[in-house]
Amino acid sequence: MNLTNYGALVGSTPLVRISERIYAKLETYSPTGSVKDRMVRYVVERAIVRGEISSGSVLCEATSGNTGIALSSIAAHLGLPCVIFMPSNMSEERKQMMSSYGAEFIDAPPNDFERAIEMRDEFLRERPGAWSPLQFSNPLNVECHYSLTAPEIDSQVTSAGLAWSDFVHGSGTGGTIEGVRRWAQPKGVRVHMTIPAESPHGIQGIGDGRHFLASPDLMDSEVHVSTQDAIDRAKRFARETGILVGISSGANLVAAERVESLGGSGAIVTILCDRGERYLSIYR
Repeated sequence: MNLTNYGALVGSTPLVRISERIYAKLETYSPTGSVKDRMVRYVVERAIVRGEISSGSVLCEATSGNTGIALSSIAAHLGLPCVIFMPSNMSEERKQMMSSYGAEFIDAPPNDFERAIEMRDEFLRERPGAWSPLQFSNPLNVECHYSLTAPEIDSQVTSAGLAWSDFVHGSGTGGTIEGVRRWAQPKGVRVHMTIPAESPHGIQGIGDGRHFLASPDLMDSEVHVSTQDAIDRAKRFARETGILVGISSGANLVAAERVESLGGSGAIVTILCDRGERYLSIYR
């Protein structure tokens, strides 16, 4: 049981230029089209080595969608069943993707990520052989982005002859922004957290009730973005570039443009977190 062939497809995503100073990691190039492929592969690989996952395992997770899609895909690759716990108001396209990989999903109440996590934990206690990446609390989530994502960004920025000045990203589990922050801030990179402006909000994938693994008080700033601004920016990006991205990507673009408007020099890097096909019913 291994992920050698699958794992080779994860990471090394393009860094694309958005404006004079803004550059974005295009995570749509990952196997399931989202940044969550990085963390899921990283955690599952280590669980296999440690003997925590075997042919009798059932993979499970609480998610707003993308981690569930990534875990469902890896479960299919390994020939294992997968059970996903997700708030019922997440996009129908996300559920369809997980179903396509053979996963079973169980609804939690709308916007209730805490209850989805409780349901996952109950499943882990009651189901022999159940295993979860525990994305909201697992330090390997942060380690993945500290060890791999941040150095990858730095290498690409340096290869382009640029100086990396700022990083802009939202927090779902907090693993990506926290891992990059720990690596980049000591090197002089300012880190800005994209925050939904409303509560409840519709920027699926970030602001899932609390920041979990991230440390908001250690960020250089917070940039508040409304759901409608995020959706409008993602739709405009598709029409301008021919690249269809998700709502959180739109939010990151809005936040990065606000950071750019403050002036300064150096590359502002953000992440285009996932493909937009999973939000088509919302983009209408």
